[in-house]
Order: sequence, then structure tokens, then C-alpha cells
Amino acid sequence: MLGIWGAVITAGLGCAPVLGGLLTEVSWRLIFFVNLPVGATAIIMTLIGVQEFRPSGSRRIDLPGSTVFTVGLVALIYGLTESGIDGWGSAPVIGALAAAAAALASFPLIERRRHQPMFSLALLRKPTFVGGLAAAFGMNGSLYAILLYLVSYLQDGLHYSALGTGVRLIVITGAATAVTIPAGRVSAHVPARWLIGPGLGLIGLGLLLMRGLDGGSNWTHLIPGMAVAGAGAGLVTPPLASTAARVVPPRDAGMASGVNSTFRQIGIAVSVAVLGSIFDARISGARAAMLAARYASALNAVLLIAACLAFAACALAVVLIRRKDFHAAGDPGAPRADALTASATARRRRGILAPLTAASTTTSSPGPPPMTDRGRA
Repeated sequence: MLGIWGAVITAGLGCAPVLGGLLTEVSWRLIFFVNLPVGATAIIMTLIGVQEFRPSGSRRIDLPGSTVFTVGLVALIYGLTESGIDGWGSAPVIGALAAAAAALASFPLIERRRHQPMFSLALLRKPTFVGGLAAAFGMNGSLYAILLYLVSYLQDGLHYSALGTGVRLIVITGAATAVTIPAGRVSAHVPARWLIGPGLGLIGLGLLLMRGLDGGSNWTHLIPGMAVAGAGAGLVTPPLASTAARVVPPRDAGMASGVNSTFRQIGIAVSVAVLGSIFDARISGARAAMLAARYASALNAVLLIAACLAFAACALAVVLIRRKDFHAAGDPGAPRADALTASATARRRRGILAPLTAASTTTSSPGPPPMTDRGRA
């Protein structure tokens, strides 16, 4: 099931550049309006096909925590983005980064005082949960962030159309889709860290293989690296989707998976902002004759940084994600709930609980005779 879920996501990522290219052939404004029918369709399908589940003791919205965290992230992304334009010493950048630091520093203090926090800081004491956050940040902050600069290189450096660029990016998403379903099946038998770690390593390797561009390079230079990085993403997606939820009790699964998804978005947002400053600095002031060479140099630089991020996330995932942290229905090798139930039933049948039953019968006050097994049922 996780493989199918991951395949649908990667297939959507593959279709989006192609469909976006087709829409821009008509009008670039359509790329914004297309979200309306897609969103409406998703809402209708959810209302019809998804059964609502509201566990007892469900959490309330943590307004103070979510507000402070959102303000901190917005200020951080704004400051990082504007630093490439106005410089690190400009007043707006300094003000934004100072506001981000203040808001993000106050977030843990607020969460400690909340009865039902948006993010329970106790989760950070679980190495596997932290490893999952590092993997989520690393995957989106490396491969998915670099897609923006691949598009810029293909369109502005090599002068392909939006549709032509989208078709070429299918190499990445096609490789990811091809690997995701088998990886989902294998994840039932292989520890999560031996899928997530090597997958991030493949992403880093693929990004390095894309380097070495110059002014005379063709887009085909990117194909081997695209395929390797896409395969790595396909290997990571299925186990990463459930890693966060499987290290907490079921009542906290929504919070844990939500935090993991948030770190994915933080990874891509922060990485795009940081890499954008470097990319723009490399291409600024380029003349038409040197445009392809400048774009190639800029892409080489950000590919190296993204690869380092993927390798760092790979190391953290392998070290931190541990089998023993998963709950009963999680990682292969963890005790399963049905196995525990069967074991308890077997012990009961062997009569291990009989002495306790006999003792309670003898010491109790006179009354009706004990119920038979059939009576209890």
C-alpha cells in the first residue's frame, strides 16, 4: 500500500511539469487556475470515499504554537530569499532574520506550556523520529529543491520550451515511480534505515553525476544522474511515509506524521532560498554569449551543495533510525500486535492463569458458582 501511495505521488510530480508546459503554451496564467478544479475534485473525492476517524481525546488546534512557528518560518524564508537581492547587511534582511530567530526560539517555550501542543518536544528524544526528520528535510532540500534550478538551466540556459523541459524531467520522476512500488513491498521485510539511508545516498550520487556541465553541454549529460537520483527518491518515499507515525502510539500518529511532512516543506523552502542566492550570484551580469556557460557553472555549484545535504541526511538516517523504536505494527522485526495476542491466548490455554483464578475463587465470599468458559463468552 505504501508503494502505491508513493507511486501516485511521484507520478503526480512527473505529470505536473508536462501538464504545466502544455498549459503555458496557451497562457501562463492557467498554471494558477488549474488548482481550482484539482482542489475541488480532491474535496469531492474525500467527502465521498474517505471515512472520518475521530479518536477519543483528539487534539485541539494549537493556535499560539502554530502562529509563532508560521511567523518564524515566513520570516526566515523571506530573509534568506532577500539576502540574494539586497545583501546580508540590508535592514529588511536583518530584521526578518532577527524576527525569525525570536519566533523560533520562543516556539519550544510555548509548546512546553501547552496541554496539547502542536509539536510534542518529547518526540525529539526518540532517535528514529529525529532521523526521519533529517531524511525528510534532506530529500526535499536536495533533489526536489534542485528541480527549480534544473528547470531554469534547461529553459534559460539551453532555451528549451516549458513543455520540452517538462518532458525531460520525466527521467527523474519515471525512475522514482518505477522504484517506489517494489520498495514499498520490500519495506515490509527490510529495516527502514536500510532503504532510507541508501536511497538518500543514491540521491547524492545522482546529483554529483549531473555536475561537470560547461557552456557546450547538452541536456543528455544530465540523464544518468537524473535516473540515479530518481531511483533514490523512489527508495526513500515508502518507508519515510510511515517512519514518523510508527514510533509513537496511534493517538499521536497524526501529530508525528504532520511534523514530518512539515519538515519536508521546510527543507525545500529553505534550500530553494539558500541555493537561489548562490545561483543568482553566478548568473548575474552574464552576457548573451556567456549565458549557457554561466547557467552551467551556477547549476554545478548548487548541485554540489544539494549532494552534500543528501549525504549528510543519509548518514543521520542510518545512524539514528533504529528498529527497536518502532511500535508493534511497524518495522520488520518489531513485535506484532497479533503475535502478542496469540501468545497470550496460548499461555491462557496452557493454564498459566489457572492458579490465579483458583486463588481468587477460594478467597472470595460465597456466592454463585464460577461461570464456565461458555458462560464467560
